[in-house]
Amino acid sequence: MNKEILMVVDVVCNEKGVAKDIIFEAIELALASATKKRNREDIESRVSIDRETGDYETFRCWEVVDDEPESLEAPTRQVALKHATEKYPDIEIGGFIEEPMPSVEFGRIAAQAAKQVIVQKVREAERAQVIDAYQNRVGEMVSGIVKRSERSGVFMDLGNNAEAFISREELIPREAVRPGDRIRAYLKEVKPDITRGPQLFLSRTAPELLIELFKIEVPEINEGMIDIINGARDPGARAKIAVKANDPRIDPIGACVGMRGSRVQAVSNELGGERVDIILWDDNPAQFVINAMAPAEVASIMVDEDAHTMDVAVDEENLSQAIGRGGQNVKLASELTDWELNVMSVEQADEKSEAEAQNLSAMFMEHLGVDEEVAIILVQEGFSSIEEVAYVPEKEMLAIEEFDNDLVNELRERAKDIMLTRAIASEEMLSDEKPAIDLLTMDGMEEALAYELASKGVISMEDLAEQSVDELMELTGVDKDLAGKLIMTARVPWFESEESNSESAN
Repeated sequence: MNKEILMVVDVVCNEKGVAKDIIFEAIELALASATKKRNREDIESRVSIDRETGDYETFRCWEVVDDEPESLEAPTRQVALKHATEKYPDIEIGGFIEEPMPSVEFGRIAAQAAKQVIVQKVREAERAQVIDAYQNRVGEMVSGIVKRSERSGVFMDLGNNAEAFISREELIPREAVRPGDRIRAYLKEVKPDITRGPQLFLSRTAPELLIELFKIEVPEINEGMIDIINGARDPGARAKIAVKANDPRIDPIGACVGMRGSRVQAVSNELGGERVDIILWDDNPAQFVINAMAPAEVASIMVDEDAHTMDVAVDEENLSQAIGRGGQNVKLASELTDWELNVMSVEQADEKSEAEAQNLSAMFMEHLGVDEEVAIILVQEGFSSIEEVAYVPEKEMLAIEEFDNDLVNELRERAKDIMLTRAIASEEMLSDEKPAIDLLTMDGMEEALAYELASKGVISMEDLAEQSVDELMELTGVDKDLAGKLIMTARVPWFESEESNSESAN
């Protein structure tokens, strides 16, 4: 029987690739379970197997509990501390005392009991091995064979007992996936749940899969001669990738396309016929957007860096191509470049530009007191605010052909006067409510903060004392520590008043 235990361990270890210790522990648990079932009393037992010989011993176990009568809930499995210390002086509450007892044979009944435990332990060990193997591979592409397809998604066999799942949302639309097909996917997430269900979650729609496929097909990418900057996909229909050459002798687009389109076609075939546009990256965002809008030709482009948007103008006959079916082309270009793109016809762009120029011109005429000609020149030179007129370097304004030194100085002085007037008006708005003397002179209070508090209704120390820390943080934006200190300082008169009343009562 001892040799049979060793044989079972060897067989399971070789078949499942699980450590022998895990199988020994499973058999020990099964033998302990069989021992408890054979005994008439509700006992606790432990089995210890010699890893070399297969010999095993069985021990009956008692948990040591407190001496209080109510602590002894299960006399067949527990023992009071005072009785345990008679034989084991160093034993403590929560410990166990053991005594040898007859062992059950590792026969048919014990083997059956061991089977379920072994299967469960082996399954848990296999899942743990999967986690160890794949947890550092998130973000990589993996390959496997489709096991089965369900309404919720597709289960894949990655080999070595690793099962992965692709949800229906992560599958390429209208892609025919059948059991036995070998496909590639992007490892999106590993969930360390070793008890049930799949642990590896894959995606066939992630842009990263597109990038990983090009890395396989284009050796120059792995050699560092070409970089893929970004990718965007409408899964199953169309995709764009942005590429950059690190070696000036290499054509990055040609390298990714391959001889007669072989490389890009291999990627497209893997993605269910997805059409791939290869875009040349440019460090100039506007030029990058122009490239990304291919195959549509861009007539002009207007960049708004503050809003992180670009107005892209194309000829009327190219408008539908630039937008794409269902907005596909402009959407992919926007995702690829990370800019919000507004596509319009040249006529629409001219109308919008003209309207903006008229508004800016009217603003300069009104605020700077200049005639229409000067206002138009400012707009044409790229000025869009009074602040720019006030603070742009003087030499830049002098570089304007129509402007002389006197006009530049006059414009700058007027703009600065307007800025000063606005600042004073803003300060007066804050100063409509003035802080009380006690708030202004309070320890730790700054004058600017006191005026800000007064503008929001906190005028005196008493008002400040009634605030909570969160309220004060929300009112002024000060940090939690400062808010707490200011409020406690404002409440000092409260505490002094309480002490005074207490002394008077005594």
